[in-house]
Amino acid sequence: IVRDLLYSAIWLEVRKIAFSIPEEMQLLRVMSSSFAKKISFKQALFTDATVPGIVSILEEVPKLVEVEMKNCRLLGTGQWHTQIQANQSQSLRVLTIEKLSIEEFYLFTDLKSVLDLLSLFTKITVENTKVFLVPCKLSQQLLSLEYLDLSANLLGDQSLEHSACQGGWPLLQTLNLSQNSLSDLKMTGKSLSHLRHLFLLDISQNNFGEIPDVCEWPESLKYLNLSSTQIPKLTTCIPSTLEVLDVSANKLKEFSLQLPFLKELYLAKNQLKALPDAAATPNLVALSIQRNKLNSFSKEEFESFKKMELLDASANNFICSCEFLSFIQHQAGIAQVLVGWPQNYICDSPLAVRGAQVGAVQLSLMECYRSLMVSLICALVFLVILILVAVGYKYHAVWYMRMTWAWLQAKRKPKRAPPKDICYDAFVSYSENDSSWVENVMVQELEQACPPFRLCLHKRDFVPGKWIVDNIIDSIEKSHKTLFVLSEHFVQSEWCKYELDFSHFRLFDENNDAAILILLEPIQSQAIPKRFCKLRKIMNTKTYLEWPLEEEQQQMFWFNLKVALKS
Repeated sequence: IVRDLLYSAIWLEVRKIAFSIPEEMQLLRVMSSSFAKKISFKQALFTDATVPGIVSILEEVPKLVEVEMKNCRLLGTGQWHTQIQANQSQSLRVLTIEKLSIEEFYLFTDLKSVLDLLSLFTKITVENTKVFLVPCKLSQQLLSLEYLDLSANLLGDQSLEHSACQGGWPLLQTLNLSQNSLSDLKMTGKSLSHLRHLFLLDISQNNFGEIPDVCEWPESLKYLNLSSTQIPKLTTCIPSTLEVLDVSANKLKEFSLQLPFLKELYLAKNQLKALPDAAATPNLVALSIQRNKLNSFSKEEFESFKKMELLDASANNFICSCEFLSFIQHQAGIAQVLVGWPQNYICDSPLAVRGAQVGAVQLSLMECYRSLMVSLICALVFLVILILVAVGYKYHAVWYMRMTWAWLQAKRKPKRAPPKDICYDAFVSYSENDSSWVENVMVQELEQACPPFRLCLHKRDFVPGKWIVDNIIDSIEKSHKTLFVLSEHFVQSEWCKYELDFSHFRLFDENNDAAILILLEPIQSQAIPKRFCKLRKIMNTKTYLEWPLEEEQQQMFWFNLKVALKS
């Protein structure tokens, strides 16, 4: 299969193959005549016995430019007993090794056998492979190297000094030492100071902490990344030749360095409360100061950045106001200003989308005058509450609420009380305008009968100091019957309606006769208010007693009433 693709495939990937003995190298021997420009090994297994053969094959591929190894394993320590015998490839320039697992990495040798094959490499990446030292002889042999990535390894201050020895990496321009074990910034700068062509240095995610006032750096250094290095304060140790400086994610509270050539400055995720001094960075073109503690910008601060083209100050504590936005929208000197506020910050506006240009933002009245609007809303809410309280007080809203609660409780209670709780033969519900007949005629007749009837009257038997609704409910519950003295005054009385309602839920249903109606005077049906719907129902379904005006018929009325009370 490989032979069929030799002259058409430009990228060959070898995946999940174990090269554990030399005989297995014959599987790749046919690749030596391939036209592939890139060969990748992924999740492959190598040993000290098979590495020499693989190197020899790769050196013979005529147009090979890049070799890549990702997530592979090497069983051995680099002591290759069979010396690598191969002519140096004239095309191979790029070597990438990521996550190469070497179990006994601490016993690894100095790679003497491959020194003669490295002089033409221009780009080497050895990432996350537990590299703790690059032999000086190997560094000196990398004569053409321009790019070196040793990130996520175990390089310390002493080992870096040995790795970057005199004569090593003579043409190096870009060096990435991020995520290592460096802790002395002065020693790091000194170790690299002889690299005359070093342009970009990334030493982020190390643990430098406090830094000295004086350091030695390559004169050619233009880009320095010191982000996430636990630096609390910047000093003149930072080289003044820089054009790009990244000190994001540190503990900085101020920035006052004199960097006359600086064009880009990254200060995100610090604790700054003010913009850097523009006079100290006169050539600054782009400034990223997001996720700090800025509150606002002054006119003088804006005008001092004469060459600024991009200012990213998103995710700060800006007070969102039309005055502030109008001010920065009219700063013609800055082409793009970003002051986005993500959610959970003080200003929640259309600017919440990171990267929104201030010039394109139109804030609503609420966003412009938030304090005023909140004050007005609070005043309106207070006024509405005050009106509701006044109306409720005037129309006894609290009383009606209590009455409704009592009505609901009465509706949910059992309809019949236990016999031992019955204290009265009847509870009398009547209008105050009919009290003369009730108290002087009916009570006298019933309570002086033989045997006498026990009647419950609100004037006489209600408990003083107890809420009237509770008195009504308790009296109905403790009475065997409920007597309703109906008249024109009764249907106009609100209290009589409540007594009728409670009686209906406590004592009256379709199958009992606990309610006794006495019609004291004729009542026109249209005179009964609609709210007395239960009275209408009772009068249509129950027999009621009418009070006769003739004396001879009154004896029969009392007889029928006593029979009803005894039933």
